[in-house]
Amino acid sequence: MKIDKKIIQELSNYLKEFNLTEIEITEKDTKIKVSKNNVSINNQPQVVSPSSATTSATSAPVQKVISGTEITSPIIGTAYHAPEPGGKKFVEIGKKIKKGDTIMIVEAMKTMNHVPSTADGVVKEICVEDGQPVEFGQTIIILE
Repeated sequence: MKIDKKIIQELSNYLKEFNLTEIEITEKDTKIKVSKNNVSINNQPQVVSPSSATTSATSAPVQKVISGTEITSPIIGTAYHAPEPGGKKFVEIGKKIKKGDTIMIVEAMKTMNHVPSTADGVVKEICVEDGQPVEFGQTIIILE
């Protein structure tokens, strides 16, 4: 499958123009995600491939493939790491969690929705910042 480098460059430009941390585009079975969180040696945004049905490319020679169990947001809203500002976080990197444990809260329309873990594991990566908007199906945590 051939990847159009213009799309990658355009998405990278949108990151800078709108001060975004990541942007994703999906067409049929192709999913391209560009993120500032994964910066290459040349300080160029790097494209991450979160699943096998995803096509990945990058403006730098380094690629990162996410492995592990992904937990995604069940709704659109604002993600919070703790039950209240300054409170103890639900999860931290390296913490062992069980299926059903609350990993985050996603606020939607003034309602706080607890997001349970869909699997047992150890938190490998927290993919969203506290207070960051999230989309339906967006990966919020990766477990080992």
